[in-house]
Amino acid sequence: GLASSGLHSNGYALARNVCFKIAGLKVTDCPDGLDGRTVGDALLTPTRIYVKPIVKLLAHYRRKRVVHAMAHITGSGLPGNVPRVLPANCNAVLEVSSWPRQPIFDFLQKTGPVQEKEMFNVFNMGIGYVLVVAPDFADSIARMLTKWGEQVYRIGRITRGAGEVVLKA
Repeated sequence: GLASSGLHSNGYALARNVCFKIAGLKVTDCPDGLDGRTVGDALLTPTRIYVKPIVKLLAHYRRKRVVHAMAHITGSGLPGNVPRVLPANCNAVLEVSSWPRQPIFDFLQKTGPVQEKEMFNVFNMGIGYVLVVAPDFADSIARMLTKWGEQVYRIGRITRGAGEVVLKA
């Protein structure tokens, strides 16, 4: 999984509702939980674009097909986007503790309050792009992407299943 830079461009209806209607905040407020950032800065952090490192990675493995699938995590979060690249007889088992959560997600969940399942169904939760790769190449791929400036996390594995994402604590 490649780290996101924040909300990207998803979940803004829920984020606006939590920040402005429920919490009664202004865009210039700096509430606890956002690491000293204003609400406006936290909500409007620019979306990371992954095309350059991904194209470079695919060019590096032009002959070896070690990248089996890729998913950009947009609206519907990990549970809604990863299944689109899975065979019908496979699940993606994701260890949610294997990557750090950005403060904006904890802030929205606590302030809402928003249930954990809803958070994962609406937001990227800190992972903006997922690659399904051959296990023997996972470490070298992670090293390359890290060298090219990405924050990379081994977030799970593919198992037999029904084309679903299974979130493990």
